[in-house]
Amino acid sequence: MLFYHKIPVFSFKRACNQRRYKTRLNAENPVFVTVPACPFILFQSAENRKAVICRFKNQHMKYGIFFLLCLPLLAIGQDNGKSFRVSGKLTGLKLQPEWVFLQYQAEGSWKTDSTEVKEGKYLFTGKIGEPALARIRVRYKADEKGTKVPMVSSRDMAAVFIQPGNIKVEAVDSFSNIRVKGSAVHKEYSRLKAEEKPYEDRMKPLIDQYREFAKAKDQANQQKTEEQIDAIDKEKNEKVYGAFVKNNPSSPLGLYALKQYAGWDIDADKIEPLFNNLSEANRNYPSAAEFKESLDVAKKTGIGKIAPEFVQNDTLDRPVSLSSLRGRYVLVDFWASWCGPCRVENPNVVKVFNRYKDRNFHVLGVSLDRPGQKEKWMKAIHDDKLEWTHVSDLKFWDNEVAKQYGIRAIPQNLLLDPNGKIIARNIRGEELERKLEEVFK
Repeated sequence: MLFYHKIPVFSFKRACNQRRYKTRLNAENPVFVTVPACPFILFQSAENRKAVICRFKNQHMKYGIFFLLCLPLLAIGQDNGKSFRVSGKLTGLKLQPEWVFLQYQAEGSWKTDSTEVKEGKYLFTGKIGEPALARIRVRYKADEKGTKVPMVSSRDMAAVFIQPGNIKVEAVDSFSNIRVKGSAVHKEYSRLKAEEKPYEDRMKPLIDQYREFAKAKDQANQQKTEEQIDAIDKEKNEKVYGAFVKNNPSSPLGLYALKQYAGWDIDADKIEPLFNNLSEANRNYPSAAEFKESLDVAKKTGIGKIAPEFVQNDTLDRPVSLSSLRGRYVLVDFWASWCGPCRVENPNVVKVFNRYKDRNFHVLGVSLDRPGQKEKWMKAIHDDKLEWTHVSDLKFWDNEVAKQYGIRAIPQNLLLDPNGKIIARNIRGEELERKLEEVFK
């Protein structure tokens, strides 16, 4: 499935937390990028950064397009962090390295560092409160004419799982071709990536097909191919990350693997027992507290739960409560005018709304539009012919209802029965139609 990611700026494109990403700089020319978890992908402009669509899978979601809030699943916090030292050696690179950049998370925020390469060596030091997946990137010297060397992610970037202590990173022939010593957690991470490879190899030709169908605007075959990729990715997630966290709860990589397995749309019934089975060391990592908060929210908004009450103003600044819609089937739809994937999905919602609006069905749109941009919100409602109830506090990703429901990606939705019970989550397109056909048969 696809989602948009809100990405913190660090001079190159990056996305926070899952395994497969799809950048789409325009609708006709999608480009898939396979990178390790917590990747950083180069942007060439602010416009392109806004256009990046990340391809993300987890076992709970079906086909859809999502715009993801950058709430890192591998958030690293620290109270009394321990020191780490990363010393690098570059050998046999065809281009002349000038600077190396390091990025990781600590104290709940992104840390960025850079160092000059001297005699083929570089050095970083810092403090972390738990093992952290870091990204390193090289910048080469310009040629004689002053022309900068464009970055190629497969050649010029690498992932290193850092931990307290001395870590040695050696790159031979290519900056991305690294050998890491001194990080036991990186060794386990490399094993996970090796286990992923057969699944990635199976997906690659399908991704190429998807790209061709996208260029041809063949949506039917796009969706079929997407479903095939989803199935492989689901299998990979279960057999790689699921198996790892179940079999290695004491591994220092356990929490990371669980987050990868859980994804951002957490199935609390499935994930909570695994979290509780993690070693005490994993559960005491600074980022475990944040993950536990997300898990607690998921427990309150899962299928079978009564949707939490909320009140927010509509387009005329009149308060609308969720409970005021009791007695009807309600699709609570999280979206925004700036969210391209949301706008792509809107015709599907319009279709089912028009079909069932006279059969006790309603839609409540919750918009994550930006402060001061009410006109854009209103225009999108008009342009897309969204003839249902709309609310927003115009706080962007800080929308109070979105935070209450743990929404970190849009579009997302919840289908409620007349009693306010959640009977489905994140269903769209044909799946939404089938569910409503089942409800109203």
